[in-house]
Order: sequence, then structure tokens, then C-alpha cells
Amino acid sequence: MTSEPATGEGESNASETAVTDAEDSSTEQDDADDVVDEDDDDSEDAEADDSDDDEDDEDDEDDEDDEDDEDDEDDEDDEDDEEDRLVEEGEIAGDYLEQLLDVLDFDGDIDLDVDGDRAVVSIDGGDDLAKLVGRKGEVLDALQELTRLAVQQATGDRSRLMLDIARWRADRRERLARLGTEVAERVRDSGEREALDPMTPFERKIVHDAVAAVDGVISESEGAEPKRRVVVIKVD
Repeated sequence: MTSEPATGEGESNASETAVTDAEDSSTEQDDADDVVDEDDDDSEDAEADDSDDDEDDEDDEDDEDDEDDEDDEDDEDDEDDEEDRLVEEGEIAGDYLEQLLDVLDFDGDIDLDVDGDRAVVSIDGGDDLAKLVGRKGEVLDALQELTRLAVQQATGDRSRLMLDIARWRADRRERLARLGTEVAERVRDSGEREALDPMTPFERKIVHDAVAAVDGVISESEGAEPKRRVVVIKVD
């Protein structure tokens, strides 16, 4: 007897194998798609992070610019406040000196100004104003101190106000500047140090500034007040 092959069973096994392979292939494709999706998500997240970082950097730069602008504005405000304070000092001093001139029966025009970190008050144009200057500016120095005290009493702050009468300080400044330059040039040429007459701190500063403008020499202050003086020395 001839036996027939079991075609039905073989075909069923082959069909199941094909279905299994197809499912495996589909699963692998799904996994691959998931990987691609995950990569795309990671890429989008990275781009989002980069974008956030860029925005943070821009925000930081904006904050720094804002801080710089605020600092500049604060500096300008401080300068304006300081100038306003000095102007106020000058006005208080002007009122005080006007009353003082009336009491002393002196005529003069009062001019108010600001020079660096000082209020400056000048009295000019009147007769006999030299009497308010005195010998070597002694009376002027006393009036300046009285005016500073009047300003301090009104504001509560110590004043460094400068008072000039009949251009005595202005002329003195010019003479001292010329003296400082002449002595500095002489010391530079001779090589020998020179000591000047005793001066006030204000006068010494004028001489120091004039000497500093000449190459090859320096200036120092020696001695104790009121006999402290400027010494000019040659340097290599």
C-alpha cells in the first residue's frame, strides 16, 4: 500500500511559520519606529534645551545690560546730587556774606561757582576789599572759616567751601604756579634741591601740581604746620 504525504498538516505548519515571521517582522519594525521616535524626541528635547539655554544667555546679557544702565544712572544721580549740594552750600554762603558785608558797610559783588568738589564764592568790585584780605590773606582765611561754619550750621555737614576776595587767591594761585615751574626747571638744570617758604596746604598743592608738569623733578613736603614747606628734588 502506498502512503500519501500529509499535505494538510505541512501546509498548516508553513502557514503558521509565515504568520509568526510576519509578526516578528512587524514587531521589529515597530521597535525600529519606536527607536526612531525616541531619537526624534531626544533631538527635539536637545533642540529645546539649546533654545532654552540661548534664551537664558540672552536673558543674562539683558540683565547685565540693565545692571550697567542702572549703575550709570546711579553714578549720574550721585554726581547731580553732589553738584546740587555744592550749589546749596554756595547759596547759603552767599546769603551769609551778603549780610556780613552790610554789617561791615562794605560793597561788593558776590559770585557763586563750583570747582571740582568745592563750592567757590568770590567777592569783587567793591572799594577797600583789600582790608578783608589782610596781611598774607590772614583776614580772608578767618572769613572763609566763619563762612564754612555758617554753612555747616545750616546743612549739618562739614564744608570745604573756598572764599576769594578781590581775586587774592586767584592771583596767588597764578603766582605760585609760576614759582613752582621756575623752581622745577632750575632744579632740573642745576641738580640741587630747593626748599620753598612755608605755605598752607592749599598753596603747597598748587606748587606740587606745577612741579609735576616738569620732567626730571619731583616735589615733597617737609616740616610741621605752620612751617611745612615744599622741597623740589631732581631725579634720574
